[in-house]
Amino acid sequence: MKVFKYLLIFFLSIGVAITTWVFYPQYQIQKMKNESMEVGKDLSRETYLEYYRQSKKQDIHHLAIGDSIIHGFGVDETENLVYSFSNLLGQKINKTVHYNNKGINGMTSSGLNELVQEGNLDEDIRKADIITINIGGNDVLKTARNQDYYAAINSFDTLQSTFTKNLTNISDKIKEINPKATIVFLELYNPLPADHQLSDLADSLLPKWNVKIYEVAQHIPSSIVIQTTKVINGNNPQNLSSDGVHPNPAGYAAITEQMLVQFAKEYRKQAV
Repeated sequence: MKVFKYLLIFFLSIGVAITTWVFYPQYQIQKMKNESMEVGKDLSRETYLEYYRQSKKQDIHHLAIGDSIIHGFGVDETENLVYSFSNLLGQKINKTVHYNNKGINGMTSSGLNELVQEGNLDEDIRKADIITINIGGNDVLKTARNQDYYAAINSFDTLQSTFTKNLTNISDKIKEINPKATIVFLELYNPLPADHQLSDLADSLLPKWNVKIYEVAQHIPSSIVIQTTKVINGNNPQNLSSDGVHPNPAGYAAITEQMLVQFAKEYRKQAV
């Protein structure tokens, strides 16, 4: 009976550990999302949309840095994320939003961090009112080259640690140069179709990765994390291009709409 008791305790402990490992990051993300959506009692708080609408500036500058999602791989310029968001935001706030697309196909978080730290983007950062960042996907994809997704999964902790350090350094540098800019982070999404053998595992790992983005954002006075996973996921294959990785025109449009929805609902914290 003692052996059975100890075995039961052992397996229960394993079950609790697995449940915590899988679901706690999701709980953390939801908690941080809720905090960003809180209205509170301060009626003077403004949504991001209202903030830019009420700004004395008639020209808003939008800088976008990162990888091929920013660059707009596979679509025309007028269909990419940076152009679409800048154009529609301008219409909603009745101002001109100038966009500066510095996305580079194949860019990793290490590569972007190096670019930022070397000062190559200092002037662009200094001029920007909004800075959008999408990075991290290639950290995983380059490890999973030749469709070896298992290699990426086995290296997950190392990849995530490097990514978090890079994103923190990039954000710190931006804050140093332009503390008043709004930084817009995009969640990493899972492009695997729902019937892929690793789709469920990828979905369980994704919150562990994205929670680091939310944690970095929490240390930035004015920042917002776009819930890309709401519109790009295994249940919305119509938003992915034929390569199975990048958004198609519908996918970029869906991310743009998600950005505008959150700009209209979430409250901007004051920079200090």
